[in-house]
Amino acid sequence: MKNHEIDFKLHGDDMQFVEVELDPHETVVAEAGSLMMMEDNIQMETIFGDGSNNQGSGLMGKLMGAGKRLITGESLFMTTFTNSGMGKRKVYFAAPYPGKIIPMDLSRMGGKIICQKDAFLAAAKGVSVGIEFQRKLGAGFFGGEGFIMQKLEGDGMAFVHAGGTIYERRLQPGETLKIDTGCLVAMTQDVNYDIQMVSGVKTALFGGEGLFFATLSGPGTVWVQSLPFSRLASRVFAAAPVTQGGGGRGSDEGGIGGLFNLLNK
Repeated sequence: MKNHEIDFKLHGDDMQFVEVELDPHETVVAEAGSLMMMEDNIQMETIFGDGSNNQGSGLMGKLMGAGKRLITGESLFMTTFTNSGMGKRKVYFAAPYPGKIIPMDLSRMGGKIICQKDAFLAAAKGVSVGIEFQRKLGAGFFGGEGFIMQKLEGDGMAFVHAGGTIYERRLQPGETLKIDTGCLVAMTQDVNYDIQMVSGVKTALFGGEGLFFATLSGPGTVWVQSLPFSRLASRVFAAAPVTQGGGGRGSDEGGIGGLFNLLNK
């Protein structure tokens, strides 16, 4: 085992957070800004990249590892949390929006999973957080995630978050599943991933489901989310009231603020 072994517990339902228990000198790596709280004797340090051996040695290796994260839209830096005390200590990480946290034991998944770019939350030290290029042009241009997705490699625990309810589907050899491109969260490395255009001009233009599906073929395991953050954001934006100038309402317009303005006139 090259990754640190960590114990964990999930809390909550729709707004989950994960409790990670660290033995002395154990370390967990997390996305910057995901910390919720931590007990004493937890040492926090900001590092380039993920701190894994796959990142390379020396300054240039660390810079290259961190630079790959920029391609996936993530920060150059990650944060490590190490138990520097004598007994067990706990650190807590929260998801950035409503949904679920999925614990992934990479040692039981062939040592690698592929996930959407913003899905990674935290992992045991030693897990490599890299990039996965889509080899097919169709999947690259129309897959919703572009040519690049995240890949998590190692033999430790990793935590992935997604929106809404999470559905885990195990595909048999030759079995195919068509998924809305935004609803795909993660898949094991043996799943064949491609993009298929919606059949029929009328359905494509007026169906409201987009022009393309992610087509996943087994064998392998796929995780699907019921509410992608992009879909939630677009609904909120569409429902937001608009001022005459074309922008959203300020804090003093509409509702109680608007009532006070009317009373003052």
